[in-house]
Amino acid sequence: MSARRRDPRRRGREAALQILYQWEVGSVDVARAAQTFFSEQWPDSTPPPSDIVTFASELAGETVDRLTVIDELIAETVERWRPERMAIVDRLIIRMAVCELLRPSGTPAAVVINEALELARTFSTEDAVKFINGMLDAIRRKREAR
Repeated sequence: MSARRRDPRRRGREAALQILYQWEVGSVDVARAAQTFFSEQWPDSTPPPSDIVTFASELAGETVDRLTVIDELIAETVERWRPERMAIVDRLIIRMAVCELLRPSGTPAAVVINEALELARTFSTEDAVKFINGMLDAIRRKREAR
């Protein structure tokens, strides 16, 4: 399927993941990483739609802003396994999905988790898909029990 035909929210999540990767690996400000991604690394020949730019930039920025809360939730869900020990892409997918689960956006948890699994299928491994699914489902259950 061509990149242009994919759902804008999915494309936004893919872009947010790539922005977060630049932020993590390049140690750059997340706003700068977003600007660089959309101005220099956007994969289409046409400029990115504003709804994708806005969604991706906000999701990446909010993920970074809420990192302490997100990482605490991840750490208390997985025994003896700190987020820093996870593969970078897997960690970023989980962080971004947890951020979405914490948002009052109205996106159902099942959709957030499914989208995270699609990102893992695209950018990581099948083992990562299983790990991320288990992590996010445990976090979802924990949040619903509160």
